[in-house]
Amino acid sequence: MEDHPVVVVGSGPNGLTAAAVLSREGHPALVVEAADEIGGGLRSRELTRPGFLHDVCAAVHPMGISSPVFRSLDLERHGVEWVHPEVPLAHPFADGTAMLLRRSPAETASTLDAGDRAGYRSLVEPLVDHFEELLEDALSPLLGIPHHPLLMARFGLRALRSATGLARSRFSGPRARALLAGLSAHTFEPLEMTPTAAFGLILGVAGHAAGWPFVRGGSARLAGALAAVIREHGGALETGRRVASLDEVGAPDRRAAVLLDLTPPEAIRVSGERLPASYRRRLERYRFGPGVFKVDWALSEPIPWTAAGCRRAGTVHVGGTLEEIAASAREVWEGRDPKRPFVLVAQPTLFDASRAPEGRHIAWGYIHVPNGSGRDFTETVERQIEHFAPGFREVVLARSARTAAEVEVHNPNMVGGDINGGTADLRQLLFRPVPRLDPYRTPVPGLYLCSASTPPGGGVHGMCGYHAAKSALRLLG
Repeated sequence: MEDHPVVVVGSGPNGLTAAAVLSREGHPALVVEAADEIGGGLRSRELTRPGFLHDVCAAVHPMGISSPVFRSLDLERHGVEWVHPEVPLAHPFADGTAMLLRRSPAETASTLDAGDRAGYRSLVEPLVDHFEELLEDALSPLLGIPHHPLLMARFGLRALRSATGLARSRFSGPRARALLAGLSAHTFEPLEMTPTAAFGLILGVAGHAAGWPFVRGGSARLAGALAAVIREHGGALETGRRVASLDEVGAPDRRAAVLLDLTPPEAIRVSGERLPASYRRRLERYRFGPGVFKVDWALSEPIPWTAAGCRRAGTVHVGGTLEEIAASAREVWEGRDPKRPFVLVAQPTLFDASRAPEGRHIAWGYIHVPNGSGRDFTETVERQIEHFAPGFREVVLARSARTAAEVEVHNPNMVGGDINGGTADLRQLLFRPVPRLDPYRTPVPGLYLCSASTPPGGGVHGMCGYHAAKSALRLLG
């Protein structure tokens, strides 16, 4: 441990990224992880039957393939291979058809209601054409000066509003409205809340510009590549060691820097009285949103979707119309169990046969549920999928379900099953985790936060870790 001037507590994608960036810059980092394996949300296991390899949390990576820091770390050199589905995203409807988000905005628009085609293209094409510049600012702290102010102004006019408001003002037909609703429902907030439209736009534009790929062989390969970068530059990783106090890792006073890939409750736990009381109180007021209930399936054959397009898609949004998706999000936000939930489904083995025995398949699905819920929603989830894929249950060989409460037990950073590191309403999007010019630097010299509770928030992109590492480098030199 003495050979490493920097310690990172936690090995989620942000902690690993911070350690990789700092090690590459000449400050070899030691990553200390409580679990027996690294990765946080980037783990892959045989959850149902031997030979069926499931992603424990994150499976689809539109932000991963787009991430500026992942590109700079050249993760492909360390074994990451992106697998692109024929269709990034499908959104089925009750009439047996499906809206398909394809790589081409023009091709996607051609399947919309005639009155919405031009509006869709004018909404997304300028952002697709400048996606890398848009992402550079969107994945940075929003209180900073943007690198591309005119582009961000154009984006902001469309994005800083509710998803329902943008959908209804921009589109007249149900297909385009439902597509935007499904994209925006990746957030955990009601779709009537600002700025849910921003999340939907970013994800939709990413689908056109970069795709929604899987990592061949499972998301754990992404964590493994980040670990390889850390080791390549003199860093190290230690698993199976839960840090109870900063004193156990030498604390900042005996280290050049300590970075915490921890959400506020865990950061308070390990920091204790080292944090000034006023800062600690503000962290204690940090809010978390709904949790997730997740099911993994081992399948005898692919999901029998009624809409043929869904059988060519990596991700399927099961939820129906804008009104139905919005109602489900509102129920959960108000603490009620969803009756007909929005189900996010991933189908890796349609495009990566290495994840299951020959001729067999896996699928992965989750819904939003009240924070901390211990209820098993398997029947609710499968009934919803059956509406759009009759006979689905007949192809299920085995299943593994995890409640929101169990998600937190598996990973304490996911408080109450919140996989986004905290609510992303407008206030907590701008001031995350507390109002501060440098949100990564705590009042304790040499102590930094780098989890998804810092800007830009949830998702597998590593940019919270990147910005925290850049903040620490101002001290380290």
